[in-house]
Amino acid sequence: MTTELITPVIGIPLDSETGGAEQYSKFPWYALRQNYISAVVKAGGLPLLMPHEPSLLDIYADDIDGLLITGGNFDVDPAMYGATTTHDSVSTKDDRTAFEMAILQSAMKRDLPVLGICGGQQLLHVALGGTLIQHIPHELPDALAHEQPNPRDEVGHDVEIVPGTILHDIVGQPHIQVNSAHHQAARDEPAGVKINARAPDGVIEGCEATNMTFCLGVQWHPEFEITDADVRIFAAFVEAAREYAIGRETSND
Repeated sequence: MTTELITPVIGIPLDSETGGAEQYSKFPWYALRQNYISAVVKAGGLPLLMPHEPSLLDIYADDIDGLLITGGNFDVDPAMYGATTTHDSVSTKDDRTAFEMAILQSAMKRDLPVLGICGGQQLLHVALGGTLIQHIPHELPDALAHEQPNPRDEVGHDVEIVPGTILHDIVGQPHIQVNSAHHQAARDEPAGVKINARAPDGVIEGCEATNMTFCLGVQWHPEFEITDADVRIFAAFVEAAREYAIGRETSND
């Protein structure tokens, strides 16, 4: 079998809502923005959408070749990174976060390719031992508008890509333009983490694990494929998942 014929399975945990009169349903429901799926398909992957069922964690981890953790309109519980206070702007989805942290930790143990986007990048940073800025305008009042006022499918600001990182190898440029839709950010660079991108105001825009084959987080939303760099990120992630799938097939022969 040629490698081109291997379609890697990309696990994507769903977002969830409790339901309400003004929502899609009065009852709890799952959701996922379409461009997360289309970006994976365009790059050659097979999306597997994952409800938050703890009993299925091991099955998911055995069946997927890559893990995509998406963003969402919520935050990681500050207690998960040792914070003793919580900013008023923080809102959480505890069941989703618990599920995503569990599948992420399983993926990291298996050296499964991981891509974290926006809130997914923040969760990845926490999983790797990092902490977060809970509200950028509060801690960095002179920072640029990381919740950009223009539409999310347009660029919002520039980021500097750090040389010698996986991200730099992927995009091949020292600077790229990105969209921006976050009020939190990674705070630090603990052991085992490499910061790979920063905004002009110094805010961290990406991280990666130094002890994994492919474990990448970006603060912006490359699924909108605004620039060629965004397309390259998904292509590299799915290719890493394909290599993982090839290695698994080889080991089973």
